[in-house]
Amino acid sequence: MAKYKIKHITHYFYNSPVYESINQIMLYPIQDLHQTLHFQSIRITDSPSIEVFKDHYFNQLGVFNILKPHSELSIQSNIVVEVIPIEEPVLEISPSEQWKEIENLKNDFTLKDFLEIEDFDYKKEITEVVNSLVDKGKPVFENAFNISKYIFENFTYKQGVTTIETNIDEIWSLKAGVCQDFAHLLLEMLQIVGLPSRYVSGYICPKNHDLRGEGATHAWVEVFLPTYGWIGIDPTNNCLVSDRHVRLAVGKDFHDCTPVKGIYKGNLEHRLEVTVVVENTDSHISAIYNDFFSDRVEKPSFVSINEIPETVENNNSYWRHMQMQQQQQQQ
Repeated sequence: MAKYKIKHITHYFYNSPVYESINQIMLYPIQDLHQTLHFQSIRITDSPSIEVFKDHYFNQLGVFNILKPHSELSIQSNIVVEVIPIEEPVLEISPSEQWKEIENLKNDFTLKDFLEIEDFDYKKEITEVVNSLVDKGKPVFENAFNISKYIFENFTYKQGVTTIETNIDEIWSLKAGVCQDFAHLLLEMLQIVGLPSRYVSGYICPKNHDLRGEGATHAWVEVFLPTYGWIGIDPTNNCLVSDRHVRLAVGKDFHDCTPVKGIYKGNLEHRLEVTVVVENTDSHISAIYNDFFSDRVEKPSFVSINEIPETVENNNSYWRHMQMQQQQQQQ
């Protein structure tokens, strides 16, 4: 078992005061047999009340609003979570029986969302690659992992070449991206085979500094195996998801699992800083709590500046609409 303390800070700086900010946070770790939450504290600018409930995929999410004018918005989540190691699944039924069960899952309405394939230009080419990788004489999990291995070996991990809106065609063409891109691509490739698959957001935790994406928000995929259930595969690191991954939320794609998003009224221009600190811990909860709220200044893991292009005049109706409907999404 591994225990981690995680500090996740999302900080918006607005060029001029904004108001009527309504936000959704998905910063509550999943709690099940493999993951236990020992402590959580969430601090938000002006300490608004947070309404917490479950979404369609049983993720826990919170909603809050700040109606008065404000120039900054800070959301800080502090958690202590324990994760149990997961072994590679060994199914008791034969590969042929596994694939028969996979075929039957197409009629399971609870998995419908995780079997829908997107429309994209490279579908024929990607399908040909997937078909060349799949051997239905072998177990389902072995095939799923083989597809992940293909992404790991043929795509370059490179920051700054994609955004949260980058689609499958662009990822396939670039042959590069970051964790959310590799997770997105693996989802589509697994679904082409008919394997129910879902997007997972969370954190990857430090050990020997041997994994890409350590100490930051991370994304991977869970595939559904007959007679077993969901099992995670990390295509960014070509590994089984075990006790070094902390799960926050699951969904069809990134948009279902966005840690922080919302709308506000006011100027579109703002600066976003995201700081994630992940550390191993065996400390007592009281000691951890004091450390969380110390005055230690953390270096942002991610910085984004949103500016209105100089060619766009302030009286442009489109930009006025964008100012009213601004989507705040964290990578």
